Amino acid sequence: MNTADQYLKAIYLIQQIEDGPASTGDLADRLDVSPASANEMIGKLEDNGLAEHEKYKGVSLSDEGIVRARDALQNYCIIERFLVEVLEVEDFRGEARQLESVIDETVADRLDTIIDRDPACPDCFDPENDVCGLLEVPATADD
Repeated sequence: MNTADQYLKAIYLIQQIEDGPASTGDLADRLDVSPASANEMIGKLEDNGLAEHEKYKGVSLSDEGIVRARDALQNYCIIERFLVEVLEVEDFRGEARQLESVIDETVADRLDTIIDRDPACPDCFDPENDVCGLLEVPATADD
């Protein structure tokens, strides 16, 4: 997954939470980047036909952007579940965030054969708690 996919995934999740366009500030906060960096990537996503940005309203994904965001989210869920269910990593969220940019679809597909992904994925993802809803892990105040 590349950086563009991370942005698409974040926009998708914010849109689910807000039930509308994602603000640049919310996007920057979710990805821990500056608003200027978020604006720059939004421009690139627009140029590639993946998103539409309306000043003062926020950014929304195009149909193609939604498909890519859902693919990225599914890969992220696979990584999270692998880290928890197979490797029993405690800080699985931090590890998953680091790994999502370097694990490509081929590797995610191979990990998927180990965890036996649920057909509900990526709709299983809980955007409010930022975790795969199929994982049985306690929420923490830091997440």
